[in-house]
Amino acid sequence: MKADIFIKIAIFFGMTGIIFGALAAHTLSNFLSTEKITSFQTGVKYQIFNSLFLLIISLNINKFNKRISYSFKLITIGILFFSFSIYALSLQEIINKDLSFLGPITPIGGLLIIIGWFNIFFAIKKNR
Repeated sequence: MKADIFIKIAIFFGMTGIIFGALAAHTLSNFLSTEKITSFQTGVKYQIFNSLFLLIISLNINKFNKRISYSFKLITIGILFFSFSIYALSLQEIINKDLSFLGPITPIGGLLIIIGWFNIFFAIKKNR
């Protein structure tokens, strides 16, 4: 993957995170319980934090070795699994579908994010 693709993915996650956050604050609060809104906002927070992290990394890609692409993919999939499963689980009452099968996807996404961050730690190039 090239840096420009990394940047676009990071911007997409940042942009959609802001949109979902606004949706939760201004619209979903009329339809969901406080508990479901809190869960939804947790997904938003993690999505935005990780999108900023991905953006910073992609703007400094020359400071990392080839492992960075793998880390970026792990975090991207992790965001999709973690945040988007939370969104779906929070909205299942509104869309009238049982999405409880997504429950195990959330911690898998969290684990992928953690592994991605851990891998980035070892992807930093040594200055010589």
